Parts: sequence; structure tokens; C-alpha cells
Amino acid sequence: MRPSLQQLEVFVAIARDGGVRAAADRLARSQSAASMALAELELRLGQPLFDRAGKRLVLNANGARLLPRAIALLDHANEIESAFADELAAPLRLAASLTIGNHLLPPIIARWRAEHSAAYVQLRISNTRDVAEAVLHFDVDAGFVEGSVQHEDLRLQTWMRDSMVICASPQHPLAFRRASVAALAAADWIVREPGSGTRETVDQLLLKEIGWPRPAMELGSSEAVRLAVMMGAGISCLSRHTVADALAAGKLVELRCTIKAPTRDLSIVTHRDRRLAPGVQGFLSFCDVGSGKIRQNDRKVRQ
Repeated sequence: MRPSLQQLEVFVAIARDGGVRAAADRLARSQSAASMALAELELRLGQPLFDRAGKRLVLNANGARLLPRAIALLDHANEIESAFADELAAPLRLAASLTIGNHLLPPIIARWRAEHSAAYVQLRISNTRDVAEAVLHFDVDAGFVEGSVQHEDLRLQTWMRDSMVICASPQHPLAFRRASVAALAAADWIVREPGSGTRETVDQLLLKEIGWPRPAMELGSSEAVRLAVMMGAGISCLSRHTVADALAAGKLVELRCTIKAPTRDLSIVTHRDRRLAPGVQGFLSFCDVGSGKIRQNDRKVRQ
């Protein structure tokens, strides 16, 4: 007897959530029904799919081999269902790092919705590391990141260029004079947390140009960094998208430096084993990154 779609759905949910109870909650089923579905699947395949680690279930080699195939099969089933309905009505699940999620994607999503009123978009905003993890574990259809992503199962496609700005409060001592390397090295820097694409870019800049000074603050969002800099707590290097309004309003100033603020690539991340649904392909094309372009120019990044 062949595995059923329901059994594969339970298997994928357990792989994502690490336990039967969480998977059952995700699927709106009883815990006993989810446990039975997993047991029947393992019996039919003749192999265990998880290692039991206390209350957690961890994918073993058999499960890791099955997971992308199960997800692909479920995706195909969803495509068959959507072929008889509005294909854009299925939720478009996206994840984006903070600069992109807070400043770039919302207006794009709004324009997409204006053209496709049946579309439903779920956007998860986190740092680059968490976005890559969400794509890797099939929790989202595609991710938008501002940092590097290094995993052999992920595709990274350049989306657009982003310029960075070294900035300070107008009241900061460096605000209206040319800042030397020594002055920058002695300044209090306010930075993002590890795992952030902005932090990665700033680390590379500072290590290359002035050595890495001890940060005065390490904050979990670019908005928090921006506000701290506006309050005069230190200087920072942020995306121009993040500080454009504050620069225009005179609440921040772009420092004149002897070093050049960097530019960086903003990228789209997809899973190489996932077939993109029509709605996802349509949205990526709307973002000027069509699915065909991703496949032709894909950069496979290895650990």
C-alpha cells in the first residue's frame, strides 16, 4: 500500500516542528491521529524516519532523504487543487530580512495586491540567518535577504543593489567635519546583532578599513539602531533605505569620511528542491526576478 498524502503531510509537519504535538496543532488534528499517521508511514516504508531525542523527533538519514520528495509531492497536489481554483488565492509565504521587509517589500506587495486582489501574502520579517533557515526548512516559499547565505540546498539570486550610509546625529562631534580613520575608530558604534546582513556588511567594512572597534550598543533591528543614532548615542552604518526619511528631515546626517561606505547585494533565496508554485513565480517575476532567471543564473552556495 502506498503512502497517503495525509501521512506525508504529517511527516513534513513533524520534520518542521520537531514533535508530534506541534505538528498536530499545525494541521488541526489530534495528537493520536498524527502519531498514528507517522507510525503507518514508517511501517509502509519499512524504515524509521526520525531519531527519538527525549520528546523531540529528529530527522534521520531516511527522513532527510524523504523530506524534499514529500514536500514536492504535496506541492504538486496543491497545484492540482489550485488548477481548479484561483491559483493566486493560495497564501504566498515570504520571509525577508529587516531592511527589505520593513522598507522595500511592503509597497511591492501592495502593488501586487492591487493587480491580484485574490492574492494573500504572509510576510515574516527577521534577520538574514533566520530567513535562510525558514527557506531551508520549507516554512516559506521564498526569502529576501541582505546578507550572504551559505548552504548547498539554497539558491541565491541577486535582486538589487543597496547602498550603505555612515551616519550620525546632527549634534554628534563628527557631524559636520571630515571624519578621519582615527576618529571613526575612536567613535562609539551602534550595530545590529550577529546573523544580520547589515551587521555582516558593517563588520567587513570596519575590519577592512579601521579594525573592529568595540561596539557601544548591539541592537536587534535597524529601526532601533537608527533611533539610537538619532538620540546621539553613537554612529552607525545603515542601508540608505532605512535612513532616507531621517536624512531628508535633518534628524541624521551622512558623515563625510575618508573611507567609503559599501554597497551590497540584496538577494532572493529559494530552495533548490522546491518547485515554485505559479503564484510564487508570478510574484518573483513582478519583483523583476522570474523563476526562469533564477534557474538559469542560480548560484549554488556550499557550506
